Amino acid sequence: MSLKMRKNQSVAPPEPCMLSECMAVISGAWAPNVIWSLRAGPRRFSELRADIPPISAKVLSTRLSELEQKAVLTRHVRRTSPPSTEYRLTPLGAELLPALDAIVQVGHRLKAKRSG
Repeated sequence: MSLKMRKNQSVAPPEPCMLSECMAVISGAWAPNVIWSLRAGPRRFSELRADIPPISAKVLSTRLSELEQKAVLTRHVRRTSPPSTEYRLTPLGAELLPALDAIVQVGHRLKAKRSG
């Protein structure tokens, strides 16, 4: 005997689904870490590599390019000798920080629950 399908009582997300839009931005490997590392200001590629030790140069380069295309961060080439490139969050990228902060807080509670 099959169970009767219950109606979903959640409010339907608007179309297109904004939750999916945001998750597409932060779901890439290391994307939240890159955004987190840029929260205090501009960082160079080598600084981001040091901030996120497990990330490979190739993955970091790909993620920076994707986040730039999605208007989450900007890339600024400084005309120094040697030239250097800095990455910084856009105002739109900075709007993701409270969401990441909330995720971190839930992570702490989940970890405490597993440990306790």
